[in-house]
Amino acid sequence: MSTEAREQRERLSSELRDEPPESFAQLAPRHLAALADALKRQRESRAAGLNQAAEDSLQLVPALARGPVRRILFR
Repeated sequence: MSTEAREQRERLSSELRDEPPESFAQLAPRHLAALADALKRQRESRAAGLNQAAEDSLQLVPALARGPVRRILFR
């Protein structure tokens, strides 16, 4: 396995938070990189969506209590 492939496999492993299947060793480094990028973008998208949902839910809290509730929930 080339150095580039090893680096991309480690990057993918980091994004997966686990070792990728052995069959992924057959993929070209650019494909491993594309997969790692896609996983990273998806994780960031989900995190942004969750943050927005949390902020939207604070609209249900009375205005005077929003600051303290935000600090308690989002430390």
